[in-house]
Formats: sequence, C-alpha cells, structure tokens
Amino acid sequence: MDTIKVVCGIIWSDDKIFVCRRKQGKSMAGYWEFPGGKIEPGESQQEALKRELWEELEMEVEVGDYLGKSEHDYGSFLIELYGYHCSLLTYKGKLSDHNSYQWVTTDQLIEIDLTPADIPLAKRLIGKEE
Repeated sequence: MDTIKVVCGIIWSDDKIFVCRRKQGKSMAGYWEFPGGKIEPGESQQEALKRELWEELEMEVEVGDYLGKSEHDYGSFLIELYGYHCSLLTYKGKLSDHNSYQWVTTDQLIEIDLTPADIPLAKRLIGKEE
C-alpha cells in the first residue's frame, strides 16, 4: 500500500481557523479539511506547506509550531498528515481544489464533516485526543 505524506496548515486569524471544502471530482469531495498538500522529494514540511498554500489558494502564511501527525488508512493508500499552526499573512479568496472556505472556532470543528485524516488533529486542537 502506498503511503502519501501530506502537510496541512491550521491557519489562525482572530481566534478562528481556516478550513476548505473539497470540490466535486476530487477524492473526499464535500469534506472539509485543513488546507495543504503533498510533500515533494527534497522539500521540508514547512516549505511544502508554504508552496501548496500558495499554489492552491494564493495564500501566504507564517508557519509556526508543529501540532502533530495523523495517520489514516483509506483502503487503497495510507495518509501521513503533518499539521502546523500558521498565522495568516495574505489571502484574497482564490480556490482551486476547493469550492468553499470558512473561518471556524475550535468548537465548530466538531460540527463540520472533516476528512478522516484531519479529525485527530482537530481533536488535538480542542483537547479531546483519543
């Protein structure tokens, strides 16, 4: 089984967190996630996160502390998801792999349909780790 290494940003602004909904035609369409993407060979996790956020959203962030790692077996592949706290620098509303975004409180994270790989990171944020 293939393992895909992915990095995501827990992007903060005014005590809210940025989440995106995956658009139709993409795997996990309709689910919300912390944005990010695949780590390319030779890239650090932080470099990959900055690149992916710029490519997909034209968003600039300051990458901060490491939140943790989540693993999820999707059947045909395994995701290793690395999460980092980020501070928003600029964002003008571009969406390419997503059809919507919203700013949510930590309490609202448990109310939205997050991808299975994102759920452990959300639980860590709200202090309800398993």
